Amino acid sequence: MSDDSGSRHCKRFSYTLLKFLLFSYACIFWLIGSFILATGIYAEVERLRFKTLDGLFLAPSIILILLGIVMFIVSLIGVLGSLRDNLTLLNVFMYTLTICLILELLGGILGLAFRNKTVELVNKNIRKGIVNYYDDLDFKNIMDFVQKRFKCCGGEDFQDWKVNMYHKCPGLGPLACGVPYTCCITTKPNEVVNTLCGHSMLNKTRSDAMEVIYVRGCTYAFLHWMEDNYTKMAILLLVIFLPQFFGVIITWLYKTRVEDAIIEFEQLTEWQEVKRGRVSKWFKCMPNK
Repeated sequence: MSDDSGSRHCKRFSYTLLKFLLFSYACIFWLIGSFILATGIYAEVERLRFKTLDGLFLAPSIILILLGIVMFIVSLIGVLGSLRDNLTLLNVFMYTLTICLILELLGGILGLAFRNKTVELVNKNIRKGIVNYYDDLDFKNIMDFVQKRFKCCGGEDFQDWKVNMYHKCPGLGPLACGVPYTCCITTKPNEVVNTLCGHSMLNKTRSDAMEVIYVRGCTYAFLHWMEDNYTKMAILLLVIFLPQFFGVIITWLYKTRVEDAIIEFEQLTEWQEVKRGRVSKWFKCMPNK
């Protein structure tokens, strides 16, 4: 008897603990998704307000909105499923997390397996962004940051800037045949750079240009940075994948406890009906069903 009561107590405790963990997990990601969605909407309103690039290429606001919508909806399903002990919602939440996790892993594996194709695709899209460099403030800020942070210029190399109407060569204007100042080599931290330091760099050979600007492309510079900082990349991957894996596991455990509770309830109901049937036979005054 004591063993049965102890087992029921442990099951009740595990049910409560798992419910709290799953509800907290879903709530945290629901709030994060709401914040990302709100930030994306605000950024998109500002982008449209200042009439920047009409296309959606690499628009951070669009990426944030899509990510926020997915996180908001999926996490809300998890919150409702944990509150209502709804097996359908719990299954949807668990399988959605599993699918997202599998897709991310497949994307990473395919990206590595077809590395050259991936690099070509990235370079092609960067060149599309460079065409509208001065029209899309979001892309301009991202490109400037990447070029300064990774000491690079363009996607494949510094010659990518020829596709921009202001930098094309031959061309007219002070920026013609040049590259943005963020491509220029700096020797001191927070050094003030001449904004025309990249003037006429596109007319020079790679060996001559590398004395003034960074000539390697940002795609390859980022790949080299990843190879040199594999520890940081491993930590980043764990930060991305572990929470999702934890969500799948905790949802599966909680779903199992809910199913056990349903089975126990059904067994208890059947036992009560059988007991009532026996008592009705003993006492004729009770209706015999």
